[in-house]
Amino acid sequence: MTRTRFLLLSALLLMGLAAPVRSDGEKKDVREESFAAPNGVTVKIRLQPPYEMDTPLQVVCYFKHKMSGDTTTGSAAEMDRRLSGAVASLRNRGEFVGEELETLLLTTVDGTIKAKRLLLVGLGDEKNLSLGTLERVGKVVLREAAKLGVERVAFAPNLQDQGNSQLDVGDVERAVTRGMLLAYDTERRLQKQGLAKAWTLEEWVAEAGEKYFADTLPGARNGIEDARANIARRPPEPYGGGK
Repeated sequence: MTRTRFLLLSALLLMGLAAPVRSDGEKKDVREESFAAPNGVTVKIRLQPPYEMDTPLQVVCYFKHKMSGDTTTGSAAEMDRRLSGAVASLRNRGEFVGEELETLLLTTVDGTIKAKRLLLVGLGDEKNLSLGTLERVGKVVLREAAKLGVERVAFAPNLQDQGNSQLDVGDVERAVTRGMLLAYDTERRLQKQGLAKAWTLEEWVAEAGEKYFADTLPGARNGIEDARANIARRPPEPYGGGK
């Protein structure tokens, strides 16, 4: 081998080693922003689709099933494709309709999506969608996470992937984050009284598409501040006069 060919080969090898590459050959380039929230929770906004998130619990939301057919595009469609159409099948059979706050927990199979478990949460009739509904969703998801005892949760509202853009993405993030953090504060207070099992939520990841990433950030900040102010106003006394 000539010196020129040797130097060229060495340069190519170094270039390959320097580029961050996943085992599937794709470059790893994940953007995220982190925020400190009450009770030691880290809230992250992450530019990553739900089917790529390596997490103990992935949460996705669905509107109530339409007999005329559901709109499912983008990452929601890709996730169900990787699940061999399990979500669409459940909805078409009427076994997960998507009534408001209806839940269904799935255990994933190796080689489908990266999350260990997938929680489906219903949003109810699309025409009735509100920020109040989304705040309640945040609370329900937190309580389901508490039952499972998972320390990390990833959440995707899936609104745009179902063809719905009636609510501002920042407002959606604000409502969900606020509901989740208020429910977690209740859990922590119950734990102190021995009324709930010991459990810690370390990280809440809100997944956002590239188009919506920047608008989601202020929503997370505002949701955290809303929760912080609300928690500060909560009575310090124990529930029911307990210990």
